[in-house]
Amino acid sequence: MAEQRPEIPSANGKLPARKPTIGLALGGGGARGLAHIAMLEAFDELGIKPNVIAGTSIGAIFGAAYASGISGRDLREHTRYILSQRLGLIRDLFAKTAQPFSRLFGLFGARNALLDPLAMLDMILPANTKETFADCEIPLKIVASDFYDQEPKVFTEGLLRPAVAASMALPVIFQPVIFEGHALIDGGLTNPLPFDLLLPETDIVVAVDVSGAPVPDPKRVGPTAFSALFSSAFLFERTIIKEKLKARQPDILIYSGTSQFQVLDFLKYDDILAAAEPAKDRLKQQLLRILSVETLPVIEEPKAQPVIAAPKRKKRRLLPRSLNER
Repeated sequence: MAEQRPEIPSANGKLPARKPTIGLALGGGGARGLAHIAMLEAFDELGIKPNVIAGTSIGAIFGAAYASGISGRDLREHTRYILSQRLGLIRDLFAKTAQPFSRLFGLFGARNALLDPLAMLDMILPANTKETFADCEIPLKIVASDFYDQEPKVFTEGLLRPAVAASMALPVIFQPVIFEGHALIDGGLTNPLPFDLLLPETDIVVAVDVSGAPVPDPKRVGPTAFSALFSSAFLFERTIIKEKLKARQPDILIYSGTSQFQVLDFLKYDDILAAAEPAKDRLKQQLLRILSVETLPVIEEPKAQPVIAAPKRKKRRLLPRSLNER
């Protein structure tokens, strides 16, 4: 449930009003999702917080950290440290010129020759990330995919790390997370941009799409086998997002501007964050535009007729869906 926002005076001085609640959806996209750090910084720089966060894959990682009370700036510094100091593992795992997979598969000694997402998560999450959903400062929804049921699995309670590990368990790289008899994999395969989870309970829904699209290499006609292998899942996710947007849209839709990067380009973190700066500015502009003009009326019980309940008013839409940033 979204937290109760304080009442503020209305523009006409007749009815009290409240600030609209904000839901933030952080999508999946591999290394392109480092752009989420810039978007979280945008909220911090405006001095506002989302009332609820929904995250998928890398969006689940940064969503969990931010919901734990870790600022966007601190996430930027932590990520830079992880990707620059622990190169013995990171280079083997994410560099485009990676070592043979047989070497990668042995990093954690996994019997089924795949990396353990929980072990990786323990290395990359900030130490002060909360242990449970209930501990988080911002309500959180984490999306994973049930491999056999072929349905999304949404976590809202219990231990935080297993849920995030399941959400980021990209096939080929990570082994599935087994939870209550279910094999769970990357949430992006069923819900790569989970803004729909926020529509029923918030007034403004902000969605950050980092899925991107493959950019042709001018030096070659087709993709390399390595690029095709790890981009195929994101092509599928991009299709899901397009179909979702035909039916329903968030109030603010931000494309991160990081399509030119490959899904495993984590070592290009500075370049990715720099490329996301224009999207960060657009997000700040749109949030300011909405929050500077929009308040919602608070319905009060009539004093003259205390026995009769005040009529319910339908929550009005703050922005037409057609005004989303493209």
